[in-house]
Amino acid sequence: MSTGPVFFDPGQRVAVLTTQPLDRLLTYRAPEGGCWQGAFVEVPLGPRKVMGVVWGPGEAGFDASKLRAVSRVLDVAPMRTEMAEFLARVGDYTLTPMHQMLRLATRAPGLTDPPSMRKVYRLGSGQAERMTEARVRVIEVLRDYGGLAFTLGELAEMAGVTTSVVKGLVKLGAVREEESPRDLPYPRLDPDAPGKPLTEDQRAAAEALVAGVRSGDYGTTLLRGVTGSGKTEVYMEAVAETLRKGRQALVLLPEIALTAEFLKRVEARFGARPAEWHSGVTMTERRRLWRMVGEGEAPLVVGARSALYLPFRDLGLIVVDEEHDQSYKQEDGVLYSARDMAVMRASVNAARVVLASATPSLESWANAEAGKYARLDLTSRFGEAVLPEMRAIDMRAEDLPGNRWISPTLEAHIRDRMEKGEQSLLFLNRRGYAPVTICRACGHQIACDHCDARMVEHRFLKRLVCHQCGETKPMPEVCPSCEAEGKLAPVGPGVERLAEEVGERFPEARVAVLSSDLFGSARALKAQIELIAQGGADIIIGTQMVAKGHNFPLLTLVGVIDADLGLQGSDLRAAEKTFQLIRQVAGRAGRADKPGLALLQTFQPDHPVIRAILSGDEEGFWRAEAAERQAAGVPPYGRMAGIVISASSAEAAFDLGNALARADQPLRAVGAQLYGPAPAPIARIRGRHRVRLLVKADRAVALQPALRQWVGQFTPKGDTRLSVDIDPQSFY
Repeated sequence: MSTGPVFFDPGQRVAVLTTQPLDRLLTYRAPEGGCWQGAFVEVPLGPRKVMGVVWGPGEAGFDASKLRAVSRVLDVAPMRTEMAEFLARVGDYTLTPMHQMLRLATRAPGLTDPPSMRKVYRLGSGQAERMTEARVRVIEVLRDYGGLAFTLGELAEMAGVTTSVVKGLVKLGAVREEESPRDLPYPRLDPDAPGKPLTEDQRAAAEALVAGVRSGDYGTTLLRGVTGSGKTEVYMEAVAETLRKGRQALVLLPEIALTAEFLKRVEARFGARPAEWHSGVTMTERRRLWRMVGEGEAPLVVGARSALYLPFRDLGLIVVDEEHDQSYKQEDGVLYSARDMAVMRASVNAARVVLASATPSLESWANAEAGKYARLDLTSRFGEAVLPEMRAIDMRAEDLPGNRWISPTLEAHIRDRMEKGEQSLLFLNRRGYAPVTICRACGHQIACDHCDARMVEHRFLKRLVCHQCGETKPMPEVCPSCEAEGKLAPVGPGVERLAEEVGERFPEARVAVLSSDLFGSARALKAQIELIAQGGADIIIGTQMVAKGHNFPLLTLVGVIDADLGLQGSDLRAAEKTFQLIRQVAGRAGRADKPGLALLQTFQPDHPVIRAILSGDEEGFWRAEAAERQAAGVPPYGRMAGIVISASSAEAAFDLGNALARADQPLRAVGAQLYGPAPAPIARIRGRHRVRLLVKADRAVALQPALRQWVGQFTPKGDTRLSVDIDPQSFY
């Protein structure tokens, strides 16, 4: 798309990018009244009508009489040139076709519908002869709000009456019923409303961020602050400055469950709620936000990673909270890292980026070390809170039966906390009851029928579940292999098994289990988190979701059940992930005025990662980890791409993998190395066989053009699929 708006007169040729799986732009005639470049349009394609965007001038050199006209221009703000540039750059970087990028940027329902209307109610000119107390309250509410319109439900609730009272006043003419557009602007936020008082280092960090926003230039800052140091209050000042300048701000959060508490903090700070964008938002609200953000009528958006692709009119700030979190990596469809793409979007929009974390990703740490990012540090907790003390429990010295997981030392500390009326958190990063179910007669392990993965017993559901494909089946009475009865036994703990043990050892305790698979909706999860924060549990048992930014004021003890769990395996980020996760979980303790303690149960107390966690020498850990990665030439000091081929037959997947390996000249030409093909660590998911290849290159290599040329030599046949993951986070 060229720079600056271009208008096409009626009948002129226009190139339209559609969301359909086509490898080219389609040429149409501009409609009656003409259209702007960037206009969202509906165009005929075969017998159907599909949505698209006017991308530029159409193709010449063929008979114009054969061209079909654009059906209509949609009543939404046109795509801005910087948005088009951002989509093209993400497509180039991730090797994603543009039709898929457009689909990612238009993920809101009903965009092709005309703006829908709803009934609203305002003060009428008529008078009701008989004014009851309820009727008076309705009229008073409408007068108090200066003639503002309300929906029927809102007005009835504010007046404390039934909806029939309002409808009765409509018949009498005292209240007027009108049709109004459903997609209304979001409330104004007041950037000058007073924030919380800041400490000296918070104020200094906030002033640096505000100065960056004021400059109007692109820049990225790593805001590193220990857990509980008040990073949110600091970057809220940058949000306030963005709003003062009349620009829009986006705050990305890694978990829907975090939004409820965050929205309350925004409302307390700015006097109104911001717009929300995530999977828990209604379809109507998603459409409203998509439309309003393009018109500049949504000043602040709080959302999940896909909010990055909303059509902001003037985006001035992107905050990526908990920037190290793995959930910022999209693992299906368009494979992208929201953290990295946030930096790309800001550079296109001349916006600022704040990457906030207590335990930054090595990528961000290295960029700050190299001077690409500015870095601000908050070293102390806010208010009276102090950082928790951290200790290891050497499990080699603990007397623990084989079917128990809570050591006597940890048990004693939990009892002490219960006597004081304080909360304890037991962390185990394994969902379900037990990771493996084995037959004690023949040794058979129950596996998924469609994947090369063991099925996990979920006792609360009374079923076995595959964590790869979601397949479930009832717990069998007999072994599927040898048919022995009563010989199936769980091996290893999951959070449900831990909850069972807690129930036996602490029968008087109120226990809450926080695991993503135990909640049917985001709303139910939010309600449970609020209940815990108010003191509704003595012992909390949780998976990694408890590490993410939750604030439990009464929580003073964190027990990590298996600190060694993440240290095994071939993942190049294993040490980094373990370090981040345990430091984050430990940071949940002692966030109010009572001191916290974190206890790590480990069989390897001398492991470098465990030692780094206990000592709190984060810089030492990052330096050692960086040196190892640099020596190996892997990210962030080298480049990697993962290729996954999947097919219904292993032979078909390997045929394409071997053909790619034989034709690796484009990769060798840029000095890249190719590993594989080899069966993926999980070689079958949902009945499809998976083969992996890995490409490794120097940091300076332009890898994408070489990959495009290499992969472009082959067209997958039949049901064979090939995906390329630039900067892979997982290697399963």
